Amino acid sequence: MSGAEPKLSRQFAALPFTIGVDGDPRVLLITSRGTGRWVLPKGWPDGADATNGETARREAFEEAGVQGDVVGLKEIGAYRYQQTGKDGVAATCRVGVFALRVSGLAKTWPEKGQRVLRWCAPKQAARLVQEPELAALLSSFKPPVEF
Repeated sequence: MSGAEPKLSRQFAALPFTIGVDGDPRVLLITSRGTGRWVLPKGWPDGADATNGETARREAFEEAGVQGDVVGLKEIGAYRYQQTGKDGVAATCRVGVFALRVSGLAKTWPEKGQRVLRWCAPKQAARLVQEPELAALLSSFKPPVEF
């Protein structure tokens, strides 16, 4: 054992939001394909993404059909989770979260039918997710001032 810290993988997530008729924010959660737990749309950057926010926007479309714009240039927060690879080895992932103002939902998208989508109040969303840092981020979510 070398005592070296394991490499921290980096992913980026969208926190899709809209404002309800009551003036309060609503956020979108989706189920993961593997475990069915409630998560944000997230994924790995690829060479076509100009920014980390673009990765988050692309993943929101691919996983949930979300159309919209990332608000601001900076992450609104981050959380960590354990991901088990195909080889069975667990790794820690750091997920940077970007607020994404939803303008619509597509009729079709790459992962349609593979996940369940659920709109809810941020505090309700916080109770549904398993990651404590993500729950804290959701619980305190307010639409960015750029909105």
